Amino acid sequence: MDLQDVLEDVAAGETTVEEARRAIDGYTRVDDFARLDTGRADRAGIPEVVLGDGKSIEHLRSIALSFLEERGHVVLTRVDEAAVDTLDGVAHDIDWYPESRILVLQTAAYEPPEPDGTVAVVSGGTADVPVAEEAAVTAREMGCTVETFYDVGVAGIHRILSEADALARTDAVVVAAGREGALPTVVAGLVDVPVIGLPVSIGYGHGGGGEAALAGMLQSCTVLSTVNIDAGFVAGAQAAQIART
Repeated sequence: MDLQDVLEDVAAGETTVEEARRAIDGYTRVDDFARLDTGRADRAGIPEVVLGDGKSIEHLRSIALSFLEERGHVVLTRVDEAAVDTLDGVAHDIDWYPESRILVLQTAAYEPPEPDGTVAVVSGGTADVPVAEEAAVTAREMGCTVETFYDVGVAGIHRILSEADALARTDAVVVAAGREGALPTVVAGLVDVPVIGLPVSIGYGHGGGGEAALAGMLQSCTVLSTVNIDAGFVAGAQAAQIART
């Protein structure tokens, strides 16, 4: 909502002065521990998403309730089942994705964005799927149709080659891969849509924490964007921005 809309709503008596102030400020205070960027969706096209890591259950609950009041919708990433149990019942709709550890809460009045754009999410192996799913759920919550292609790694190259036409029909592709991280380079050489490499901390020994996969993607000989290790949310959100453009 832009400033003109806010002022018109105040003049018409549809918005209180306090609500208008919060809309103009673009953030909401939660006690003394958080300032929520409630205006980010209007400003950047992607809402602020709450990272569960490092936050107490009490803080997560307070933050979630504030977002529900302001926006009617909140996405929490990297949460555990204890937090899910605590937040059960605070919203009309609760969607818990245990594999990606994403929790989505929304009110009955929330209207999700109209589907726009298609994102493909690819994984090299089954062990990469939790990180790939974080990207997939994120892109879906940002209003994209998501198609998944899992366990199509380069050790059996025919698996990804058989999906090349389907991948080329999408608007953006996220490729999650651990170990040597070669799959994103292969995919980027097969399709004419943007490809985002998502290195995964799967492997062992030297470089096995995702470092080898990240280094390989950064040195790709095809045109490839790369996010940080295990950064499924970032990859999914970036792909959604591309697909919805």
